[in-house]
Amino acid sequence: MKQLLQRRHFLAAAGGTVAALALPGCASVSSAPKARVVVIGGGFGGATAAKYIRQWAPEIEVVLVEREAAFVSCPLSNLVLGGTEKIENLTTGYDALQKKHGVRVVRDEATAIDAARKEVRLARGDTLKYDRLIVSPGVDFQFDQVPGLQSAEAQNQVLHAWKAGPQTVALRKQLEALPDGGVYALHIPKAPYRCPPGPYERAAQVAFYFKQHKPRSKVLVLDANPDITSKKALFLKAWNELYPGIVEYKPNSEIVRVDAANRTVELQFETVRAGVLNVVPPQQAGRIAQTAGLITANNKWCGVNFQTFESTVAPGIHVLGDATLSAPGMPKSGFMANNHAKVAADAVIALIQGRPVNTEPIIANTCYSFVSDTDVVHVASVHKWNTEQKTLVAVNGAGGLTPTANALEGQYARSWARNIWADALL
Repeated sequence: MKQLLQRRHFLAAAGGTVAALALPGCASVSSAPKARVVVIGGGFGGATAAKYIRQWAPEIEVVLVEREAAFVSCPLSNLVLGGTEKIENLTTGYDALQKKHGVRVVRDEATAIDAARKEVRLARGDTLKYDRLIVSPGVDFQFDQVPGLQSAEAQNQVLHAWKAGPQTVALRKQLEALPDGGVYALHIPKAPYRCPPGPYERAAQVAFYFKQHKPRSKVLVLDANPDITSKKALFLKAWNELYPGIVEYKPNSEIVRVDAANRTVELQFETVRAGVLNVVPPQQAGRIAQTAGLITANNKWCGVNFQTFESTVAPGIHVLGDATLSAPGMPKSGFMANNHAKVAADAVIALIQGRPVNTEPIIANTCYSFVSDTDVVHVASVHKWNTEQKTLVAVNGAGGLTPTANALEGQYARSWARNIWADALL
């Protein structure tokens, strides 16, 4: 970490020196064209990478391609379902990236990458040339793996709400319309998926809402995994103590078919009907990673060199965040994507400037989960480059779990959210 921080300080100083040679209105000392980095995706990974490249090396031009008008945070979005947060409070625009940091933000969708020509094609017809490309597309959903959920009509009835935004608000409205005594059923796909503890936090948040307003209603957690994948003891304790008789957990609940019209899900051993059916489909790297041939594992995820986050199959292209084939013990989380971005930004600058990259990156992760309106549990980890394994590995003893849910952790969680949104976007 010390080496990485030293490199960052050097880059900041070097960037300031170069910028001073080309003040507005003055002739540039060098006639060499400015290097350009194009970033696809304005989430925790892409926005952070774009900002930090500009901060550490302002002589590099950065273009961020993002189809949405604003960023909406998945962390804390389950609180919208619990009724203690508004989606507007989780939304941040891209103005500061442009006006404060000089990132050119293009609101469009990247539809193709020509790695040989170093070009990105956009949906509206424009083409962007790049010297280095960063792809941070998040996840897309494998609806074809969920029989009965392939049509747009079915997807509008049975929501996933696994990308924060309109579906989060729509799912909250479904919960509000559910009569007291009704059933909310949440289906969790087999791991890996975005935010391992997220579904179990969601169950707690819906249970919190039911306890306050619909005490006869039930939360049914249908998990395709054989057990709770993250913070098991902490979630079970919260469900049993805070919401006795409300939450029921069923492992090994693999989907056979969904009947969206009747809000019914057929499992291997039973059929469940719910007043609100919330199915989170299996996931894979976002569409542009698929079309560009960046996926290397299980037809889902993109292999990268974790020293630089450069693709293992496409030189000059770096892949971040949930889209990557995770290193051992590495979750798909917003905090992890933010850390990916900083390592990649440092490496991209070094590669453009012809300097050695940092060969021993260290990154960290913390995932907070609200089990009520105030009480939170967390899991934390530190990941360090291992020369023998040639990947990032979790450092023994450097992470851990909250002993028990508490309100102080809730304050930490909200502070963390405000800080990481600012770190990426402001």
